[in-house]
Amino acid sequence: MTQIVAPPHPFDAAVELSPELGAPGVSLGHTSPAYANMVGPFGGITAATLLRAVLQHPERLGDPLSLTVNFAGPIADGAFEVAARPTRTNRSTQHWSIELAQDGVVTTTATAVFGVRRDTWASTEIEAPTAPPVGDVAVQGFPEFIAWARNYEMRFVAGEIPDPEAGAQPDSTTTMWVRDNPPRPLDFPALTSLCDVFYPRAFLRLGRYLPAGTVSLTVYFHADATLLAAQADDAVLATARAQRFGKGYFDQSGEIWGRDGALLATTHQLVYFKD
Repeated sequence: MTQIVAPPHPFDAAVELSPELGAPGVSLGHTSPAYANMVGPFGGITAATLLRAVLQHPERLGDPLSLTVNFAGPIADGAFEVAARPTRTNRSTQHWSIELAQDGVVTTTATAVFGVRRDTWASTEIEAPTAPPVGDVAVQGFPEFIAWARNYEMRFVAGEIPDPEAGAQPDSTTTMWVRDNPPRPLDFPALTSLCDVFYPRAFLRLGRYLPAGTVSLTVYFHADATLLAAQADDAVLATARAQRFGKGYFDQSGEIWGRDGALLATTHQLVYFKD
C-alpha cells in the first residue's frame, strides 16, 4: 500500500532549515513566496526562522525567554544561511547570537535568551482587552496583494485596516482574534510570528498607507511549552498600539493572549515610516 504523505503546513515549510555540512551552528533556508511582504519577506516569518535555528541547535538549553531581531538590510528572494551560536551558558539561562546572511552579507541580526523555567509565585498585572467571542466576529483580511496575510485568519475587534475615506484616527490600537490559516497548533516559532502580525500603526492614525517597516522587534515569551500545547490551534487575542510618532519612527507595544486569559507573549517594535 502506498502511503500518502501530506505536504507540510505553509508555516513549517517557510521556517524549514537544514544544517550546512561541515559548519556547526549554520543552517540553510529559503524565502517563501507564501510569506512575501511588499518588500522582502514578512518580518514575523524571519524572526520565527531565527528562533527555529536556536530551537534545533544541539546545544540549546530550555525554552525561549526573549528574542530581539534587528532588520539591518533587505532580504532578497532566494537562499540564505543562519548562523546561531551560544555566547554564554549559565545554570538556568543561555544567551545566543544569531545572524542571517545572503551571499556573505548580513541582513539580519538577533539575540535570544533561553532558559529553564521553574515553579514560582506568579501574577499578571495587565488584563486582556474586552472582546466578543471569536465566533461572533467576522473574518476580515488584509488587501490581496499582501501575500503573507493570507496565512492568517484575522477577526478585527477594533482598529481594522483603515478606510481612506474615514481619515485620520485619534487612537492607534488594533485588537483582533487571529490564528494560522489553515489552523496549526501553536508553538514558539508560530507565537513569534504572531507578534508581528499587526499592520503599521501609522496607517491607522493617518488613515492611509505609507512606506513603513520594522527596524527592531523584541518578543518576551511568558508561555511555556505546556501552556502552548493547551492553546492548540485556537485563535489568540492580539492587541497593539503605538506610544509616540515622530521624526520618521514610531514604537509599538503588543500583547498576545490565549485561553482563559493567559498572557502568552508581549512584544515591542521600533518602526520607521516616510510621510
